[in-house]
Amino acid sequence: MRCPVDKDEMIILEYDDVEIDYCVRCGGIWLDESELELLLGVEESDAVVLSGGTPAPAPGEKKRRCPICRKPMAKEATQADHPVTYDRCPKGHGLWFDQGELAEVAEFRSAPGKGEQLAAFLGELFADESADQQEDDKS
Repeated sequence: MRCPVDKDEMIILEYDDVEIDYCVRCGGIWLDESELELLLGVEESDAVVLSGGTPAPAPGEKKRRCPICRKPMAKEATQADHPVTYDRCPKGHGLWFDQGELAEVAEFRSAPGKGEQLAAFLGELFADESADQQEDDKS
């Protein structure tokens, strides 16, 4: 599957029996339909808090296309004091989170214990990527 931001091929990571499509270049994450609820340990009915916020404008950001159906995705936001804006496929194929957005959602919108574990996993992943990038910059 290709990244909706930079069109690179994404890699598949597995966390807690859920496959996460991850872009090494931009750090974005694609979750197929219902995978977010599995990762966060919440029921689908509880996941309604994941939408309903006001998406923050992203100046200069092009409309992203779903990596499955290629339809333009809609911006949505979580309900919170500091909402997280993400992209949703209009046909329900999945969700796109830019780097760091999924970790923010996990910290505040997950079942007790689940969010901290997922946020730690994502933090380690991004820390490893940052270290690799710094090493490449030195070369």
